[in-house]
Amino acid sequence: MSDNKKPTVTTSQGYPIPNPFETQRIGNHGPLLLQDFNLIDSLAHFDRERIPERVVHAKGSGAFGNFIVTDDISDVCSSAFLNEIGKKTKALVRFSTVGGEMGSADAARDPRGFAIKLYTEEGNLDWVYNNTPVFFIRDPIKFPHFIHTQKRNPQTHLKDPNMFWDYILQNQEAIHQFMILFSDRGTPASYRHMNGYSGHTYKWSNDKGEWHYVQVHLISDQGIKTLNNEEAVKMSGENPDHAQEDLFNAIATGDAPSWTCYIQTMTEEQAKALPFSVFDLTKVWPHKDFPLRRFGKLTLNQNPENYFAEIEQAAFSPSHTVPYQEASADPVLQSRLFSYPDTQRHRLGTNYAQIPVNCPYAKTFNPIIRDGAMTVNGNYGSCPNYLSSIENPVEYKEAKGFNYQANQEVYHGPAQPFHWKVEGDIDYVQASELYKVLGRQPGQQKALAHNIAGHVSGAIPKIQQGVINLFAKVSPQLSDDIREEILKINPKQGQCPYSHQKL
Repeated sequence: MSDNKKPTVTTSQGYPIPNPFETQRIGNHGPLLLQDFNLIDSLAHFDRERIPERVVHAKGSGAFGNFIVTDDISDVCSSAFLNEIGKKTKALVRFSTVGGEMGSADAARDPRGFAIKLYTEEGNLDWVYNNTPVFFIRDPIKFPHFIHTQKRNPQTHLKDPNMFWDYILQNQEAIHQFMILFSDRGTPASYRHMNGYSGHTYKWSNDKGEWHYVQVHLISDQGIKTLNNEEAVKMSGENPDHAQEDLFNAIATGDAPSWTCYIQTMTEEQAKALPFSVFDLTKVWPHKDFPLRRFGKLTLNQNPENYFAEIEQAAFSPSHTVPYQEASADPVLQSRLFSYPDTQRHRLGTNYAQIPVNCPYAKTFNPIIRDGAMTVNGNYGSCPNYLSSIENPVEYKEAKGFNYQANQEVYHGPAQPFHWKVEGDIDYVQASELYKVLGRQPGQQKALAHNIAGHVSGAIPKIQQGVINLFAKVSPQLSDDIREEILKINPKQGQCPYSHQKL
């Protein structure tokens, strides 16, 4: 089709079709014939057009662009794509909501995924981030439980505020994330007007074998814009795809969005002195103690040509990394290293890395990773299917000056069960600080109470009272405001429409 000639319609195997709408049948009104390959092939393919949607992050938008190095951080990280100021690396970004299905509204009160694929000379690097600096869990086994409470009730098949709030009452380490979620930051006005955060702690190293704990921040150059609760509800009805439309149109008209990239760094000794674990995904690193350090800019300037091929089939995982960047011992991050590639193998197939949007630009060679459904890349030809010393002997390379032993923490002890319990006040401290920050912005403390009450007012009174008690640990004023807002919505002392109980 590149020569601008009108294409000839053919079967999937190239047979020219005089009329693509013709079918073979007996006589003028007789039954269809099984020998009509074009009809059978078209229907069979149509029946299989849909692949499993992502269990989380099903609704998304994406675009291509580039990452450019703006500042030297070679003392922290020696990854090749960062080795020169001005160096540019092609990037793909997929934004998403977390809990909703494929057809859900972009304005949902939900965290937003901010997944970045960098096509570096050392392989693909995936930064699989969110628009919030913390998350709901720090124990990985809780993730399926938590996500189920954000989905649909197995009997009613409806979103269920009882499930939603029952989870946080039992797992109060999530309070910090719920504070963010129910502020107006919980409903970004667009993907262009929100930040991205690694959330997790990572380990970055230099070529001397020195390493730091690192967190990454991507700060929107467009500024932050949000929707209040009523604006988000209105937008969900009027234009449920508003964020997709906004991103596509901005890039199409040349208004390329960008984000300035920063890191926070921490030494192992500094981590030991923290009042919380450096691996606790529910906590942020105070900026006064660990200031932001700029290192790059991410820009999106190219829309996909085909959404399914380039965005829906894009496969991200924090295990897709490059030399000098690795996962820390954060247990939720450790579990994602398995879970993400596993879901892509289920969703896209065992050879998901051969799909063009997922193919690394770097040359790859691993003769063990071969065969399987949809092998389309030549399958290493006649190369032996093991690491041979006879044919195609391989060369083992280690990064210059990189000491892997010096680059690791040392752990001792037996295998043992571990559950991160909520103890004392430490899990409420940062949530309380966030509430004070909201107080510096006119109306935002009241908006938080209004948003929480609007959601929990549909739950049973027992859950409502539990939520009021929970947020009293953040601020008595917030608790009182939530109670007052619930009573405005349910004047009969917060009576639930499904129960005669009262608050």
